[in-house]
Amino acid sequence: MASKVEQLESGLPRNEHRAEDGPGGPVVLGDGDFRYEVSGKNWGQLPDGWNYREATAVAVDQNDRVYVFNRGTSPMIVFDADGTLVDHWGEGEFSNPHGVTVAPDGNIFCVDNGNGTVKKFTPDGKLLMTLGQADKPAPKMSGVPFSVPTHVAVDKSTGEFYVADGYSNARVHKYTPEGDFLFSWGESGTGEGQFNIVHNVETDRNGWVYIADRENHRIQVFSSDGIFETQWVNMSRAACLYIDTRGDRDLVYIGEYFAGISSNDTGTDLGPRVTVMSTDGKILSRVGTEPYGSQTGRFYSPHGIAVDSKGAIYVAEVSHSDYGSGWNVDVELRSMQKLVKV
Repeated sequence: MASKVEQLESGLPRNEHRAEDGPGGPVVLGDGDFRYEVSGKNWGQLPDGWNYREATAVAVDQNDRVYVFNRGTSPMIVFDADGTLVDHWGEGEFSNPHGVTVAPDGNIFCVDNGNGTVKKFTPDGKLLMTLGQADKPAPKMSGVPFSVPTHVAVDKSTGEFYVADGYSNARVHKYTPEGDFLFSWGESGTGEGQFNIVHNVETDRNGWVYIADRENHRIQVFSSDGIFETQWVNMSRAACLYIDTRGDRDLVYIGEYFAGISSNDTGTDLGPRVTVMSTDGKILSRVGTEPYGSQTGRFYSPHGIAVDSKGAIYVAEVSHSDYGSGWNVDVELRSMQKLVKV
């Protein structure tokens, strides 16, 4: 009998087409001005014997250096835009890597949901700040920082930052640039300003705060004071966010999990996928419409997302946690892709 991975290898997703270089060429996804050639294999040139196990998050700095936070050989692996390894660090520092963010000053926020801490590092891995007490989580749904934190977003104008405290605490916490606590908002539920796994957080150029409210299948938008503004619904399980503020308008890139169940695992338009939107909630492109799989052009579980200065999208996926661990396969599933704009 074919293995689970082999069963997923047959056929091309119906929304995929070959690029102009003919049959056997790269797979291109997306629509209009947002079309991408996908890598299909694990992106990044790892040394012999190294692995990601799974990449959980990715961030890109102003020089297009790519920071891949992962659960494999070295927690933080840094590449140039061509995938050449330029640095690595973090060995022995983390329990369970989850989220990474490059701050406007170039420093790196890392969220460890295994021990419940948020740490700030220099780009070469020198520890600058730690928030939270390792292995001493706040009580579930207490509202107190932190229970099981997931991600950090930094206001690009003020340097203030937000921590999504998501798996066991339906809260967002705001801090000064120096790490002093300001206030929190959010509670468990499905209403406006309520969360069902506040999984990812991001800010735009005007300081609006965007929350990937994953299990409520939506994005919620708040003022910098935590006041609800609007929500984007009819999404799959919105898991990760990146807002590119470099052009004449902000572009929102959303990674979404598969929203089906085992009985409809061949359904389409249920994720996993990447969606590109404007900040007024208009969908500009859906990148991928097929269910999860290892074929070039499909995703497993987009868990982290970032965009470089050329518009290339980097997608980190928790493929082992969501699929590989249950399939009992002896291969490392793809968890790090690059989508090059064409």
